[in-house]
Parts: sequence; structure tokens; C-alpha cells
Amino acid sequence: MNPVYYHILHVFALLVLTAQTFAALANPAPEGRRQTVILTGIASLLMLISGFGLLAKLYPGHFPGWAIVKLVCWLGFSALAGLAYRRPHLRGKLSLLGFAALLVALVMVYAQPF
Repeated sequence: MNPVYYHILHVFALLVLTAQTFAALANPAPEGRRQTVILTGIASLLMLISGFGLLAKLYPGHFPGWAIVKLVCWLGFSALAGLAYRRPHLRGKLSLLGFAALLVALVMVYAQPF
């Protein structure tokens, strides 16, 4: 498959995951928990699959170091929506953690320091 399709799917899943995560952090009402957790789970899985597909197309036979850092950021950010419902009193700190994870992941993509 063309790497452009992987890239589009990856960015789309990132937008859905980010929107749903910060919506959960803004209003962790129990009524919306099921839908939010389902959407963030699907978006997170699509991000993982498209990210590894993109890595396989762009870096065949080798796994860059910056991708490990980005994988850790993905794992942490994917957990935030669920944590927003379990620990609503930590919403402010979780939001800062989410912004930090997004920033580090973005720097890793464009700077590729490793």
C-alpha cells in the first residue's frame, strides 16, 4: 500500500484520539464513558497499525530510535481517556501530561534525533 494512505490514516486517527481524549478530560461524565472509550480504543489501534505500516514502508528492515519514544508517547496518551473517568480529580494534571506527550511525539516526528 502507498505510504500516503498510511499517513492519512495515522493523522486522522490522531485527530480523533486527541479530540475524544480532551473531551473526556473536559467533561468526564459517566454517561459518555462507553462511547468515548470505544472511539479512543479504535482510534488508538488505527494509529498503531498505520504507524507501523508507515515505518515499514519508509524504513524497511530497520526500526529508528525516535519511533520508540513516539511509541511510549502513544501508549501514555492512549491511557488518558480511561484515566479521566477513573480519576476525575486529576483532570488538570492529566491534561498537561497529554499536551506534553503530544509535543514530544511531534518533536520526534519532525526532528528525528535518534
